[in-house]
Amino acid sequence: MFKVTTKLSPKKRALSRRSFLRNSVAVGAAGAALGVSTPYISKGFAAMRDPQTILDEINVTKYVREDYQKLYNMNGDPLWDPEKDWIRTVDWEAVRKSQAGKTVRFAIGAADRESAAAGLKPFEELSGIKVELVPIPDDSLYDKAIAEFISGNASFDALQFFSPWLGDFAAPGFLYELDGLAKKWKLPLDDFYDTYRLNYGYFNGKMYGIPFDCDIQMVHVRKKYMEKLLGGSVDKANSIPTYDELIRVSAELNKIEPGVSGVGMMAAPGFWSTYTWEHISAQAGMMLFDENWEPIFNGDAGMKGLEIILDLSKNANEGHAGAGWPENRAAWLGGQVATNISWQDSGTQAMRPDQSQIVDDFVTIYEPRIAGGRFAPPNIAGSTSVVAASAQNPEGAFLMLSFLTTSSIMAMNEANANGVAPGYRSVLTNKNMQKVSQPAEVWGKSLDHAWCAPRLPGAFPMEQAIGNEINRAVVGQITAKEALDNAAKAVRKIMSDNGFYKGKDPVEYAQAAPGLYVGEGKELPF
Repeated sequence: MFKVTTKLSPKKRALSRRSFLRNSVAVGAAGAALGVSTPYISKGFAAMRDPQTILDEINVTKYVREDYQKLYNMNGDPLWDPEKDWIRTVDWEAVRKSQAGKTVRFAIGAADRESAAAGLKPFEELSGIKVELVPIPDDSLYDKAIAEFISGNASFDALQFFSPWLGDFAAPGFLYELDGLAKKWKLPLDDFYDTYRLNYGYFNGKMYGIPFDCDIQMVHVRKKYMEKLLGGSVDKANSIPTYDELIRVSAELNKIEPGVSGVGMMAAPGFWSTYTWEHISAQAGMMLFDENWEPIFNGDAGMKGLEIILDLSKNANEGHAGAGWPENRAAWLGGQVATNISWQDSGTQAMRPDQSQIVDDFVTIYEPRIAGGRFAPPNIAGSTSVVAASAQNPEGAFLMLSFLTTSSIMAMNEANANGVAPGYRSVLTNKNMQKVSQPAEVWGKSLDHAWCAPRLPGAFPMEQAIGNEINRAVVGQITAKEALDNAAKAVRKIMSDNGFYKGKDPVEYAQAAPGLYVGEGKELPF
């Protein structure tokens, strides 16, 4: 996911996490995920290598770190379903016939240029397309992209960005509609979990994006502490079945060992607090808006979520009121918290000895529930891949993004524990994948019930405004009710400034509604 440090500008989130993890990522897989290449000069269609030979080289043995392969006894078997892996089903001869010799310009944060330099060479060889890098400074990715979109002549054809920005880019017509290309090239959209397909791919009923980094927030617990408390093994669904139980358990675990806090939690100002609050409030049935886009999150369900945060804060790690993902990650992987509310990669990375001090001493559990609420694991943050409406080669850009987001490459990102998460059912249900990604089974089964905030114009400023008020409640400056009422007023103003409540909303609620909670009426996975 695009996780940022609190020292960075809000706009400097898009690629800084990859820079942070650069030294822990296999060059091949990281480059493929980031999508930048050194130039490949085609010597003519007839001289191009056989596609199958190139595809055979995109494998676990070559792309997954050697030490991780040894650690989990990987034998080269795929971590995905080859019959659903787009790069192995698309007609590369047809791609070459229409695209060989053409160029695609791909925008990416400048800091990642060197580490990703060779990543798209297989795509260039498969397609005959030359990919040109358009570096954008990391601290101005959003502003630079918006400025270029407004100019009507963006210097790039394709872009990957933080998914809450989708409304800002799609509503004004800055993005190219992808429905026709997805149908023509048979993109396996049905393999994406609905929450990612709907929220990272579609805006107002039209397809503008291909899901890239597909996140979910989860709860992780330390096995040795929980087993001591329980007097037995951890049951993923029933050892902490509710948030009331997590409050009780975290209070007990807060006393279990010096230097270990009962729960790790992100409650820093801005979107960090918002994400933690959304995570918990979704279980109480909270929705952000009604069908007229009026904010309703300051009702009973939103209040319940914030009250739980305030109760958990009593057992939380020191500094949680200033903690974002980097601080939370460090505390969890360093063994300083006994339970943790974070993203799924807190589980995958905790398995890796070069990143974690708690290898084999943790388990990712099913989301705790709230009485009167629902099971609604939160799809929060993430990123998507888009083509500019002004692209000189939109079809080539679409093909490149389809390559970058294909299930095999995304599966190998997960195996490399680099934080770039797959959103494919065929990947998370793969038994080989579940051996190398401890959260994968629970993660995959949970996604059929996922909750997600709508991708609206102004979504990120709204996340900032809500989180700033929640943080004030966490540090005791205002009450929980004051925080959410203040936030609702701020959100309504941002919505109004972005064209809502004026007769024709930029987004039809009926178009967004199917992705906001996908679990209605479904049987629980446990």
